[in-house]
Amino acid sequence: MTAVEAHDLTRTFGEVVAVDDLSFTVEPGEVVGLLGANGAGKTTTMRMLLGLLPPTSGEVTVAGTPIGRLDRRTVGYLPQGLGLYKDLTVAENVGFAASAFGVAPPSLEAAGLGAIGDRRVAEVPLGLRRRVAFLVAICHEPEVLILDEPTSGVGPLGRARLWEAIDGAAETGTAVVVSTHYMEEANECDRVVLLAGGKEVASGSVDKVIGGITAVAVEGDLAEAALSTIASRGGTVLLTRTGRRVVGLGAVAVREIVGDRALVSEVPATFEEAFVALSK
Repeated sequence: MTAVEAHDLTRTFGEVVAVDDLSFTVEPGEVVGLLGANGAGKTTTMRMLLGLLPPTSGEVTVAGTPIGRLDRRTVGYLPQGLGLYKDLTVAENVGFAASAFGVAPPSLEAAGLGAIGDRRVAEVPLGLRRRVAFLVAICHEPEVLILDEPTSGVGPLGRARLWEAIDGAAETGTAVVVSTHYMEEANECDRVVLLAGGKEVASGSVDKVIGGITAVAVEGDLAEAALSTIASRGGTVLLTRTGRRVVGLGAVAVREIVGDRALVSEVPATFEEAFVALSK
């Protein structure tokens, strides 16, 4: 049975269309990423999946059940704000969540959090706090996990540990919907749904999304006038460690703009560059 089915989801706030006719599915054991910039519609979509926000139109089913009749134990949720009680200890937060679902508290030691069990959440660094929130979200072994920017503000090591935990949950058959604005985290997902302005601009594996999209590598100095001309013609200039890359314009057009001041070549796009090109 498909774990999550979203059909033609639309949500408006007055004249603002936050999510526009969005459809996707998530299978058991699959990690599907909602990727996009801030304001792309990721959190609004997740709130509709949870039944916290009614769609203006469209429908959602989770584990084959319409969201309005869903047993809340079916879903685990990690919100952007984490949902932890800062004045309680880590152990008290986990224990409270477990008792709310009528299950035994999970082992803090097994989760690598035993050393901070007696510390108040307010005293715990953000990376560890996010791991605590993740443990709270999965303590009742839900069929579906919905994680809203779980790695935001966390350093590389903390992000790696969180993704290890997410992968571990998926390996047990849990369906995972995770949002992020870190484009490099697309590689951690089985499939991605790219959002821009509330609309889906692409979906599928990272390789499928990139497809045959190319970028233009520019090696050398670019005058401000050249940068402005590229932008006025619909191109976007991205900085890399080795120079500049342009998406939205072909190599011939870029070479015409920069002249002899730089070496121009067409190269395969990265995932981030493909996202910029598709968003345009």
